[in-house]
Amino acid sequence: ELREVRNIKPAFHKFGLYGGLMYTGLFYIVGRGKEPWTFKHEGLDSGSLKPAAESKEIDYPKPDGKITFDLLSSVALTGTNHEGDQPPHLTLKDDGVPEAINWATYAGPEGRFCPAGVYEYQPNDAGEMNLVINAQNCIHCKTCDIKDYSQNINWVCPEGGGGPAYNGM
Repeated sequence: ELREVRNIKPAFHKFGLYGGLMYTGLFYIVGRGKEPWTFKHEGLDSGSLKPAAESKEIDYPKPDGKITFDLLSSVALTGTNHEGDQPPHLTLKDDGVPEAINWATYAGPEGRFCPAGVYEYQPNDAGEMNLVINAQNCIHCKTCDIKDYSQNINWVCPEGGGGPAYNGM
């Protein structure tokens, strides 16, 4: 079903608002996405990340338990299960990159783009920030593979069928 809509968002980037609307009306409504071409997005999604100095910090309201919920409760609803003795499915290609580039320039975006709180920066004994990976919380959305500026996070499928269960879907 995603093949039918693959060109809609890129059409808006390529042709603007009105061109994108005309393209969508013509090729999606009439042709149902059967066009023999595929538009590509311009650049990687990770390239849209701005340095922390150019950005304003967002102050999110606290979860109210009715409409918004805390992170760990939401992760628990996914039924995520990883065996404790399996090899990690989230690794870093270079252990120095998170602190040297991601924390220094972008104030640790991993902690904000991951919807399950897998990545967090914590100070070590010397007061320097270190990246901690809580792979057991991973819900396999692969946002880290797409959004990591340095493309330093290596995501592989965990063994043994571990991961989210998403009951009721």
